[in-house]
Amino acid sequence: MLKSEFAELAERASIGIGIVFSRIPITPNAWTVLSIVPALAGFWLLVEGSMPEALGCFALSALLDVVDGGVARVTGRVTALGAYLDGMIDRLVEALLLFGLMLYGVETFIIPGYAWAAVVLFSGTVMTSYARAYAEHRKALDEEQVKRMPGFLERAERLVIIFAGMVAGCLYSPLYLSYALALAALLASITVIQRISYVIRTTSKA
Repeated sequence: MLKSEFAELAERASIGIGIVFSRIPITPNAWTVLSIVPALAGFWLLVEGSMPEALGCFALSALLDVVDGGVARVTGRVTALGAYLDGMIDRLVEALLLFGLMLYGVETFIIPGYAWAAVVLFSGTVMTSYARAYAEHRKALDEEQVKRMPGFLERAERLVIIFAGMVAGCLYSPLYLSYALALAALLASITVIQRISYVIRTTSKA
């Protein structure tokens, strides 16, 4: 009962916000992407130990997340691609919030390079699989299109890079492990972008 009433209230609020922000010539998908900006700022503020400012940034990101859906409903531009992008960005924002809280107040100069790389790599690893599964869940792609989804760095390649870094770290210097994690993190991030771009291109042709 409470859940349905809350959902109805949230829906009305979303429509009201959508009416206001639909006057601004920005597409729903653009509002979705914009929500990353304050989340990035909030992440850095958490790492720097500025909790109130970080809270404000993540609150703004959450507001923009409501704006995109409201504008889409009001303007009649609700699409499978929009739902897909919204879900992908939501996961990225949540990752920034949770990792920011994990690193809250820790002096950045004492966080080793491999730790930063591992954080990015973990997010990229999760998002690589999620990008494929969520496209199918949201019906943004059909089964055949999902099978053709590219992946620059899959799990096997990630493990090869990480294991090579571990071996080099044991034999020579731990610095090589940092290099390997940074490389894997970079390639995993590229893979996520590659898959999101594939969904955008494919749905645009439909």
